[in-house]
Amino acid sequence: MYRNQFIHQQIEGGVTAPQGFRAAGVAAGIKKNGNKDLAILVSDVPANAAGVFTTNKVKAAPLLVTMENLQGGKAQAVVVNAGNANACTGQQGLDNARATIGAVRQALNVEEAHVLVTSTGVIGVQLPMEKVLSGVGQAVKELSYHGGSEAAEAIMTTDTFPKELAITLELGDQKVTIGAMAKGSGMIHPNMATMLGFITTDAAISSDLLYSALRETTEKSFNMVSVDGDTSTNDMVVILANGLAGNKEITAKGDDYIKFKNALEEVCIVLAKAIARDGEGATKLVEIRVLNAPSDSDAIKAAKAIATSSLVKTAIFGSDANWGRIICAAGYSGADFDPNRVDIFLGDEKMAQDGCGLDFSEERAREILEQEVVVITVDLKIGEHKATAWGCDLTYDYVKINGAYRT
Repeated sequence: MYRNQFIHQQIEGGVTAPQGFRAAGVAAGIKKNGNKDLAILVSDVPANAAGVFTTNKVKAAPLLVTMENLQGGKAQAVVVNAGNANACTGQQGLDNARATIGAVRQALNVEEAHVLVTSTGVIGVQLPMEKVLSGVGQAVKELSYHGGSEAAEAIMTTDTFPKELAITLELGDQKVTIGAMAKGSGMIHPNMATMLGFITTDAAISSDLLYSALRETTEKSFNMVSVDGDTSTNDMVVILANGLAGNKEITAKGDDYIKFKNALEEVCIVLAKAIARDGEGATKLVEIRVLNAPSDSDAIKAAKAIATSSLVKTAIFGSDANWGRIICAAGYSGADFDPNRVDIFLGDEKMAQDGCGLDFSEERAREILEQEVVVITVDLKIGEHKATAWGCDLTYDYVKINGAYRT
């Protein structure tokens, strides 16, 4: 997966790296290509849990069921299928989501309210329940404390690589682990966390603070990603904390909470960047840094608008240092700034100063744009606030992939 500079120690194992988590990924036949398409993740004990969900008014059946089950702040198992979104499927879709949960409950002997369900894939098609239920049985048999990578592979749709990682940190005198996996490549736009993300930890932390940490870190990570400007119907990020690390439970926003939240933010940012880099047809990861804005909100608005702009994205694909598209996107973002004070950098090459173009090196700019990671910095010079957003270039292959998505 896309590598990042880690502050915490990175270890292998993904979602099964923390103590007490098993996972599996199997080929249930839901996808036409025969690849893995159903994953189960389970904690040995009921875990405190929290989730954030798409803001799209059209929500898939599994999201509605999972949102209901998470109201109790507890979960023990998650079941995910790829290849079919189970969205816009009416009452039958809800019944199918609940039937999937029922199969997991029976196979694992866990409480039905502690099972979360989600789907990803084509909208408007009923789940092939015979295959789903058979896949659940197969996955339960293959559950393993080393099954994180198989699960990460099984939740992919148009992704070109699985996205998983795990890190460790110290809370008190106990080592705590956070593991995660995500899927996302298309229909990605910053409006909650437009993708699927599953995070596990053996830390002991209350459900309320778990939700608070997830919400805060989502705003700085998954909410700052855009591939194509489309907010999906199925997107969620959920976190399970089973407490098996044995640390003193985090029940207040003290030092341990801050340490945990910072580690969780690192995990979420790495996954968010991996999703941006794996945007459908993408060849480059684009990082947008907005500096010296009058408020956090203004910095976020400008960064998101630039990351989402189709004209900026196509210019980056063509290695065209068209800084005018960048300031244009900032201008319609709704951010408060003075256009006559804006400086724009492409990597270390300054292209504009005080809102006017400079005689910059086109050759150097093209070299920067041809790299795998392209960094654009926009200095508004009007305050002290900043934000970072991630996106990718927009290529011919994006159209090809989505022009034939159903077939």
